[in-house]
Amino acid sequence: MNERLTNIGLIAAGVMNIGGVLVFSRGFTNTAINQADPVVMSNFGLLMIVVWGLAYLGAATVTSGIRWIAGAFALEKLVYVVVWSRWLSANSFEELYAKDLFAGVFFSIYGVNDFVFMLFFAWLFFKSREASPANSASSPPSEKSSS
Repeated sequence: MNERLTNIGLIAAGVMNIGGVLVFSRGFTNTAINQADPVVMSNFGLLMIVVWGLAYLGAATVTSGIRWIAGAFALEKLVYVVVWSRWLSANSFEELYAKDLFAGVFFSIYGVNDFVFMLFFAWLFFKSREASPANSASSPPSEKSSS
């Protein structure tokens, strides 16, 4: 598995979460985002997206054993993709853009962004699985023979 690609992907996910929320919510003051989805995109929900971004940045410093972290990240992104898809089926971008450009852009890109990073995290999960030795927890450590 390519450690550099992993680090770049994790840092990009963190920057997108943190930067995206702070820019498009105008520092948690854009009520149009809150009103468009009051449960998921409340200021608390937006803050939690920032916290996930911090977790991605923290994971970029991990050099091994990232498999289950990546799996949790993929699952988290899947949840947001499903929520976004459901939001799309019941709402209109046109109305949201008319209300607030930043909110319209935010809702236009967040699901696609989360889908891309979901694929990245799933790839990381499965590649980490392939790279780990089989039954490493139950295998005895190798011993060096002394002659």
